[in-house]
Amino acid sequence: MPAMPPFHLAIPVDDLKTAEAFYGDLLGCPRGRRSDDWIDFDFFGHQLVTHLSPAACSAAPSNDVDGENVPVRHFGVVISPAEWEGLAERLQGAGADFIIEPTIRFKGSPGEQGTFFIRDPAGNALEFKCFADMKQLFAV
Repeated sequence: MPAMPPFHLAIPVDDLKTAEAFYGDLLGCPRGRRSDDWIDFDFFGHQLVTHLSPAACSAAPSNDVDGENVPVRHFGVVISPAEWEGLAERLQGAGADFIIEPTIRFKGSPGEQGTFFIRDPAGNALEFKCFADMKQLFAV
């Protein structure tokens, strides 16, 4: 798969210290620039900006996907199976609150993937995926 340009995503958070502990310490994302109202993170090679905006924080509704209640509004990253397993173990060891526990979705079908969902402290839903075969990423 060719190298992709990094995306930029800005999300609301209700507390920058808590966001920094979650993204920086728990997920291990290096910190970038910051101000009193926002912090940049290197989110697996992509630019994630947490903006202080408590009024904009809320949990998203969900839809059924392969028997799971998947938050409609979410973002995430596709990582290698080894990274995915290591991150899942680290989050489980830290007592993270999983929306959807680590599982294999679409088993034996096109798009088979490892996936899990967590929420950050502000209610933003994150999905972490892996594929044993990256060609399955856009399989139909």
